[in-house]
Amino acid sequence: MPDTNATLTSRKEWLALNAAREQLASTHMRDLFRDDPDRATRYQVEGAGLTLDFSRNRLTDESLQHLLQLAQACGLEKRRAALFDGDIVNVTEHRPALHTALRADESSVVCVQGENIVPEIHRTLARMEALTNAVHSGERTGFTGDRFTDVVSIGIGGSFLGPKLVAEALHPYRQGSITCHFVANIDGTDVTETLSTLKPETTLFLVQSKSFRTQETLENSLVARQWFLDNGGTDAAVAKHFMAVTANVEEARRFGIEPDNTFPMWDWVGGRYSLWSAIGLPIALTLGMKHFRALLAGARTMDEHFRQAPPEANLPVIMAMLSVWYTNFWDAQSHAVLPYDEYLKFLPEHLQQLDMESNGKRVTQRGADVNYQTGPILWGGVGANGQHAYHQLIHQGTRLIPADFIIPLKARHPVAHHHAALFANCLSQARAMMAGKTEAEAEQELLDTGLAPDAARRLAPHKAIPGNRPCNILLMEQLTPESLGALIALYEHRTFVQSVIWDIDCFDQWGVELGKQIGNEILPRLLGEAQGGSAGDSATDNLIRLFLSRG
Repeated sequence: MPDTNATLTSRKEWLALNAAREQLASTHMRDLFRDDPDRATRYQVEGAGLTLDFSRNRLTDESLQHLLQLAQACGLEKRRAALFDGDIVNVTEHRPALHTALRADESSVVCVQGENIVPEIHRTLARMEALTNAVHSGERTGFTGDRFTDVVSIGIGGSFLGPKLVAEALHPYRQGSITCHFVANIDGTDVTETLSTLKPETTLFLVQSKSFRTQETLENSLVARQWFLDNGGTDAAVAKHFMAVTANVEEARRFGIEPDNTFPMWDWVGGRYSLWSAIGLPIALTLGMKHFRALLAGARTMDEHFRQAPPEANLPVIMAMLSVWYTNFWDAQSHAVLPYDEYLKFLPEHLQQLDMESNGKRVTQRGADVNYQTGPILWGGVGANGQHAYHQLIHQGTRLIPADFIIPLKARHPVAHHHAALFANCLSQARAMMAGKTEAEAEQELLDTGLAPDAARRLAPHKAIPGNRPCNILLMEQLTPESLGALIALYEHRTFVQSVIWDIDCFDQWGVELGKQIGNEILPRLLGEAQGGSAGDSATDNLIRLFLSRG
């Protein structure tokens, strides 16, 4: 049985990884490939329609085995079972985290406080389907009887990033004529610019907030409601044009949204894991329920892979342990996610919240300070564009930045030779990270162009690229609802596995809550509703005075 009370950095598996890192410190990945002809095929695993090539990592069979042994020693199997079974895994809020139940099939049984929650989940899916069909068919219309043409989803954080990612990524699967818009920012430009293009009689609003009190969401919703009333709508018509996804039915009713137009949010689902729930209504309304269910099916397939595949063939486990490897043993501070697919341009934004809000923690589940690094900084963008921007830092900078390259084998739009060129770009960047270019090779290239030997020697150090920079390549046949669902679920489980190793609670976010609390204390002073006193520090007080002086 794993000793779950042992301090992480004193475990024998951790110490073995320290030794393995020392042994590999002077080894270049070029040599690993040279000495192991089967490396590429042995370090490739498949699951849920995705293929992971992790051969371009500073890794040997021995160090990989130590990583998997560390996962076992930290109780991954038991913690994984607890996650799926509905046990309390969010320890500070005493809640389960059952985003996996949202995509469970109808025959599943997942209990919370003795009650099977799967029937309620599927009743909600049925309601989502009924609404989607009614909007697409024209059965449900606006107050003038005109069909809806636009949906405005008002939310922030997980109520915004996940649905936006999916709606944009699966644009080719769009059904009907609904265009979805997302409003999140409290900057008035966001809601103003969005509303300026719309007609109130053909616009449906979704207010997405568990508490129905999230400041950004509520303020933007009030602006949208007033815009609706100022442009021909009535108080009675609000019920036709505004719907809510919330746990606070009474607050939604006070806004003007009837219970029949309110969909549930459950406290056993965190916002960053909620796109699979009614928070995914923008997805369903844009793509149709058939494709929303296919998204769920893809995630469910990854859930089963994560639960059943052995560690050495388990995509989330391998990707998580590689992240632990570089974060804790190679001093990597960040991790780049580089999708080579224009439709996945919003994937890094969603994964930033998923990973950094989950694992940006500094104490263990028992409240003790950690003595090791936890969540890395996750960043990235569309790969081909990044090659002409920040890839330079990855290749020749002083920081070690592991990367995930993500690319489909088949293009959605096979224009000329574009996809072959895109795929070549992806492979070339991965090879450049791995192999690099020695100073001697750079000098010889310069000599071959006819440059004088002295000039070649002076220039060669600038053209040398060290290589030995790790990366993964994630492949899928094509970007579909199923493959996207599997991809997002893969990163969810990767995030969870990391938290198990670091012994942190990946399902709370008290740092986010502190910002909200302080903001609620400052706002009355900025509005002139609170006089005197201090916001808590002279710097904040000074800027409050400056703001008020411009009012």
